[in-house]
Amino acid sequence: MPRVPDGAGPAELGLRPLTARSVVLSTLLGHHPPELPARALVRVGELFGIAEGTVRTALTRMVAAGDLRAHSGTYRLTGRLVARQARQDDSRAPRTRPWQGDWEIALVTAERRTPADRAALRTAMAALRLAEAREGCWLRPANLVRDRPPVVTGQCAWLTGTPEDDPAALAAALWDLDGWARRARALAAALDRRPGGLAERFTVSAAVLRHLLADPVLPAPLLPADWPGERLRGRYETFDRDFRALLLRHIGL
Repeated sequence: MPRVPDGAGPAELGLRPLTARSVVLSTLLGHHPPELPARALVRVGELFGIAEGTVRTALTRMVAAGDLRAHSGTYRLTGRLVARQARQDDSRAPRTRPWQGDWEIALVTAERRTPADRAALRTAMAALRLAEAREGCWLRPANLVRDRPPVVTGQCAWLTGTPEDDPAALAAALWDLDGWARRARALAAALDRRPGGLAERFTVSAAVLRHLLADPVLPAPLLPADWPGERLRGRYETFDRDFRALLLRHIGL
């Protein structure tokens, strides 16, 4: 990942302006339960200079695509996006267990997999925070608590084991830990940046959540010194509490 100066804004961080669809999704993904009236979503769109008609068109298209369900002027996330919100929430407070040095290993055993099967497995493995060591072999330290969906249990055999070589070196080979840490520090600095309009802070907060989804959440002995994961989570929680209160006042809820 490229280096980004501390205190950088969305442009310096490489964050593109949010589309109407992205604004709706980011708003609902951050709201519990994930539903809001159309008037509130239109008000959020106004922060980004997005016209009411454009937001309403995006809502209509998202309903047609199955991303949203509409009822009495209120829009709610459906299906895979509800699952995405659950993963997002988990990334803010990952469920871990004491690590005893063992690794979980998934070996693809299913035959005659379709391209859709392969894509679904890859997506599910990323959500489970496993890394692909080579084609058909995924692994990570066994320190996370989460359920394995049928898409992975149906295609893989699961084993546990310990590496013969340095596990920290293995982790560094599987994940770009230095790159993740650099970006995390830049995003944390952007959260603290002042001044910043509501739209700018909204864009940065959405980027933080996307970045937390990519955190491998490794045991401390396998991480570089001064790992910023928990620090970024702590800053985000403080930021989000104040930001959500401000946003709710802006949209009149």
